[in-house]
This record gives sequence, C-alpha cells and structure tokens, in this order.
Amino acid sequence: MKKQVWFLSIFLSFLILPTSCQKHACDTGSATKSNFSFCDTSLSYEDRAKDLVSRLTLEEKAQQLVDPSAGISRLGVPAYEWWSEALHGVSNLGPGTRFNKTVPGATSFPAVILSAASFNESLWNKMGQVVSTEARAMYNVDLAGLTFWSPNVNVFRDPRWGRGQETPGEDPLLVSRYAVNYVRGLQEVEDEASAKADRLKVSSCCKHYTAYDIDNWKGIDRFHFDAKVTKQDLEDTYQPPFKKCVEEGHVSSVMCSYNRVNGVPTCADPDLLKGIIRGQWGLDGYIVSDCDSVEVYYDAIHYTATPEDAVALALKAGLNMNCGDFLKKYTANAVNLKKVDVATVDQALVYNYIVLMRLGLFDDPKSLPFANLGPSDVCTKDNQQLSVDAAKQGIVLLENNGALPLSQTIIKKLVVIGPNANATEVMISNYAGIPCRYTSPLQGLRKYISSVKYAPGCSDVKCGNQSLIAAAVKAAISADAVVLVVGLDQSIEAEGLDRENLTLPGFQGKLVKDVAGATKGKVILVIMAAGPTDISFSKNVSNIGGILWVGYPGQAGGDAIAQVIFGDYNPGGRSPFTWYPQSYVDQVPMTDMNMRANISRNFPGRTYRFYNGTSLYEFGHGLSYSTFSMNVESAPSTIMVQSTSISEAHNIFSSGSATQVESVSKGQAVDISSINCEDLTFLLVIGVKNNGPLNGSHVVLVFWEPATSDLVTGAPIKQLIGFERVYVTMGMTEFVTVKVDICQLLSNLDNDGKRKLVIGQHTILIGSSSETQVRHHIDVKFSGSMKAKEFKSE
Repeated sequence: MKKQVWFLSIFLSFLILPTSCQKHACDTGSATKSNFSFCDTSLSYEDRAKDLVSRLTLEEKAQQLVDPSAGISRLGVPAYEWWSEALHGVSNLGPGTRFNKTVPGATSFPAVILSAASFNESLWNKMGQVVSTEARAMYNVDLAGLTFWSPNVNVFRDPRWGRGQETPGEDPLLVSRYAVNYVRGLQEVEDEASAKADRLKVSSCCKHYTAYDIDNWKGIDRFHFDAKVTKQDLEDTYQPPFKKCVEEGHVSSVMCSYNRVNGVPTCADPDLLKGIIRGQWGLDGYIVSDCDSVEVYYDAIHYTATPEDAVALALKAGLNMNCGDFLKKYTANAVNLKKVDVATVDQALVYNYIVLMRLGLFDDPKSLPFANLGPSDVCTKDNQQLSVDAAKQGIVLLENNGALPLSQTIIKKLVVIGPNANATEVMISNYAGIPCRYTSPLQGLRKYISSVKYAPGCSDVKCGNQSLIAAAVKAAISADAVVLVVGLDQSIEAEGLDRENLTLPGFQGKLVKDVAGATKGKVILVIMAAGPTDISFSKNVSNIGGILWVGYPGQAGGDAIAQVIFGDYNPGGRSPFTWYPQSYVDQVPMTDMNMRANISRNFPGRTYRFYNGTSLYEFGHGLSYSTFSMNVESAPSTIMVQSTSISEAHNIFSSGSATQVESVSKGQAVDISSINCEDLTFLLVIGVKNNGPLNGSHVVLVFWEPATSDLVTGAPIKQLIGFERVYVTMGMTEFVTVKVDICQLLSNLDNDGKRKLVIGQHTILIGSSSETQVRHHIDVKFSGSMKAKEFKSE
C-alpha cells in the first residue's frame, strides 16, 4: 500500500491505534463509492478480482502488472509496493518496508543456513509466525507491505555459491521441510474463521525457480548463465523444494529466476511456469519475475527480437507480475500488435488481485484478525529469545577433545581474538533489516568471565597483512583459554559474489596457527561463515581443543556462542552441507550442474548424496557434550507392493521381458505410476537414549541406501528420508517416529526423471558419520495377486 507522508509525524508508538489511519480500496469513508462488486465480501475472491480487472483500461492493466503497481484512483484502488523481504526477519531491503522512530528495528534471526542446522521443524514454523506477526504489526502503522518475497529454497549445490547462506542447505528434503514450515508460519491464520475464508497473514514467495545457484563466478554471471540440467537432476534435486512449497506449504507466490534452464529463460518457459507450477502443482497465487529478469533476457542475452516479444513470451508462459517496469512499458503494445491477447493479461491480474484480497487489502482493516497488532508486538522479549534459541540450536560442534565446555571456575583469563570476534552486522548475514539490538561474541563471552582481553588479529576477514597478528599472539600467551573467531563475511560470500576457493582468506590461517602455538591455554576455534571452509590445517594444530561452526548467528549470536562455549547449552546442531577440501573446487567447475559422479570425466559428484571423494566433515556431522545411542524399536522387515491393475503388469518394468507380475525379481525396477502407492507408508520408531553427562537435544537423521539395480543408473549413495530433533534428559530414553512414504522416499529417478521402485533389499541407516549408526534392512517384494499391501515385521 502506498506510503503516506503524513504518517512520518506519528511518534510515541505506544499511543498509536494501529489500523485507525489505514486506508483500503473499499473504504466507505473515501470519496469513491464502495458499491463495486470487487468490494462485496460475500463473493469469492476470484469473482471480486475478475470484476475489478473488467473495469480497467488496457493502459491501466499494464500499470498493475509491475512492481510497484500504480493503483487506480478512479476506482479508489491505491498504489501498492509488492516487494518486501522476510528471509530471516522483517527486512528493509525491499522498498515495501522501512524503519523509523515508530518501529526502529525488527527481530533478526540467524541466516537460514544456521537455522536449518537445527533440523527442527517446529522452530522454523515458529520463526515464520514471529516474522509475520512483526510484519503485520508494521503494516498496521504503514511501515511494511504484505507480500514478502521469501524464502530462498534453492538447494546449496556448490560450496562456493555466495547465496548459500540464504538457503537451508544441500539436501532437497531438508530444504523442502524448512520451506513448508517457514511458509506456513508466515502465511497461516490461526483463527478458524479466517482459515476457512482462506485468508493470508502475509503472502510468502518461494524463490528462485529453478536450477539457480550461480551469481558471479570467474566472470560468469546469473544473467547470462544457461544451466544445463538433466531430467534426472531436475526432478530429484532442483525441483522438490518448489514442489513442496506449492503442494504442502500452499505458498501464494513463486519467483522465476534470471538464468536459463536448458536454453530457455525460466520466466519465459511455459512448461516450467504454466505447465508445472500452476498445472501440475496447482499454485494458488501468482508467479513473479526476479527483478528485471524479463528485461534481462531481452537486453542481456537477446532472447527475443523486440521488447514486445519478450513481454508476450513471459505472459503466455504464465508470468503474472514483473518486478521492474518492462511489462508496464510494453504490454499494451504487445496486445495491440496481437503478440498476446488481452485475456492472458486479465488472467495474470486476476491471480495477483486474488492474493491481495486474501490479505485483506480490499476489506476494512478493523475487520481483520490482525487489527490490534502494533509496534509493541515487534522486538518483544519472547521474539528476541527465539532468535537466540534458533542460533543455539543450529550451532554445530565440529570437534572436541574434551576442551569444551569451558569452566567459569577454572578459566580466569580469557582472550578473544579474530576478525569476527567483535562482529555485529556480520552476524545478521544478507537480506537483513535493522535488528532490535546486537550482542557480539566478545560481549557474550564477557558475561561469563570478568577478565577478558580482545585482539582482532586481522583488521577484517580478508586479513590482507600480518600487522596485527603479533599483538594477538602476545595477548594469548598467558591466557587460560583463547576463543578464536574467524571466517567470512559479505565481502567474501554474497549475492552477486561467489567464492573461488574454500580456504580462510588472507592470513587468517597463520593467525590461528601462531596464536595456538603461543598459548598454553585451551584454544577454541569458532568459524563464523555460511559456506564450508577448508580448515584441515587445524587438525595438525594440537592446541586447538574444540571447533564450532556458528554460521551467521543473528542479532544476539554472541549470547548463543557464549552459552554453548560455557556449557549453558548443550550443542546439537548438524551440518546442513558437506565440508569439502580445497582440492574439490580446483577440480569441479561451478558451472557444471550435474549432481552425479562421472568416472569417465573425473567428476566426483556433488553433495553427500553423490560425492565420491573425501570430505572434512560429512553432511549431518555434529557432536554433543553428551553421548547418545539409538535403536530401531519398530519397523517392517518386508514390504509387499501390488500393481494398480493386473492387466497392466507387462507395462510396469523399466526393461526386461517378464510377462507375469509374479516373476518380478530382485534388481528389477517398477514404475511407481503402475503400482498402488496409496497409503503405502510405514512408521519407523526409534529409541534415543542419553547416556550423559548432560541433558540435551539429539537430531535423529534417517537415511536410505537404495537396493541395487542395473536398470536404474545414478542412484544416490545414500539419501535423507526423515529427521526429528528430540530433547532427552540424562539416563532417559525418548522415542521418535518417522513416517516413510515408500513410493516417494524409497524410489529412484531414472534418466527420464520417472520414479522407479527397485525390488530387493533396501537399507535404512540411522545416524550420521559422527555417531554410532544403526542399520535396518527392508526387503521390497512385488505381488500382483494381492488385493492389498502387506507389511511383515520382524
């Protein structure tokens, strides 16, 4: 909604009546009558939207297809700024949101990559709820829009990607579950009447669709990049998070990306947009372009001959909203030149307006369930505590030789060193707003020890010279313990900036080695960075007693780090990505989109699912101050599946000459479209015991190792099929239940992107490489004569 200049004069936020001055399109008190059908709340959103669109001229329609939209003053419809951001807190990066004296800041959660490391679905949902509450509160005092172009659900395919910090990691299931929970937290309205009316708390957007994960690597940028992706990789890596966003998260928007996929710009591809997002997945919302991406494929890569061709192509492909002004400039011409028909333009607008109506922009604000939210609901104590909790839950203990946790009674002299040791803004990552406050690592640690010295060691993370290292070494000599906070920041990994190597920048490695070699006290190495870093040199530095990865931990990251270091919180986070050695990026071009290893061209594969090399730390790695053990309490040992139709038996095989269903043998692959997948699930019950010495949370990771088959190539080495985070007190056992969908989670994708279920022995692997793993075998058998599925348990 258009920002009102007079609103800047409001002060003393606690006196504000949040919605008393909020204007809306159907305001009965305005000069414009509110007797239009689009103001009739008894009608469906679609009917109201169609009525509004039917009243517009072609020029007016073009002005509403872009961000910002101009509004229609003659109908009383105000202008609207669509672009707001809420990746990990309400942000003022998008022009739809701003801060002032009324609301000077909002709760800033950790970068997504760290929150994802918690493997805690309820946490992600709660974060979304807090962010949307603060967003609504700011909207009510005219400081925010209601359409938030978040979250980023691209898979963190390559460790060099500058935007990896925005994502939930490298695993499609993890990314999908994060997306679904965060989107629901943002969008869902809790009261029954509003839920029944399909209202939105705020509108969320899953981006960037699809196969987008190069920003600028060695001169190759996202605007010109053509992602060459196999059908197999597209379906099992790049698409799943977007599919889950739409089908399970019920997201109200999807953003198409800058890049091409197999030669076609994503924002101009009717198969990807109209065909898949809306047709197959059933998007109930609008499709928006990344900013200026329509102009980019016309102007930068010359994909079309004229601007009108570019606009027509986008609209016919299924694009509904253009971040930028290209559609405003050229849509009317495109229609007049008969390159696109007006009905296509109308349908795009209908999708857009339905979302605005679900948000309540065409209703009396006082009638909405969020009417009483205001500045006092932003930066609350509980919201800020949740930010600390999210950071603590995500922090990963990579190494510990007994040095952690530190003891307040034993440690009298603490020295804090490193370019990120007193970080503030670095902690809130990118797409962040103005936080409620900051607590740096140095500030957090000073809450535990009275005698704390600080020496940066490097002036910044690039650490271009050694001038400050000597002073840091001198400070460390007499310390009982040293906390070294090193890593990266937005000058190394960022939107528009991909990394070229995985090592610590500049002289940071020397700083670590020199400080560790000089002190007689314990050295705790803290890595503040989003992407994996090759710290293999640290294994040869005997004085390093513990290593923590803390991502970018948000506004109060210093509190979270200190609480973990001194044992007030028992770490339980797991790495959401593989830690590769530097040699990996020397070997693998970032532009190679293939996931699977290829021996013939010496390609080692990507992510834990396909990488056949040696890693520093595997996906899912994470230690605790306690020792946990797990066992399979309940699971089937044999699963029988049947065909949907006996007469179709000859069509169900990937290959081979079998003519009867009963002849299906081990190693054969059955197309899941030909078998009865309805309710073909089982429950895996796992016992988790805390053997001490501290209470703590344990992340149960459930992987699948596929049955072998020569008929389906490119199966993953292993694949995450479920996870649960559970709190267990010392000496006690808790049970977690993971539901496994056999057709979706125990099947492979063939070269054509079709799912096949391999007959034979599948293995369920519980736990990561950093703990004692438990294996459970399941035989999948096929029976065409069965009338129902059959589970046989040991």
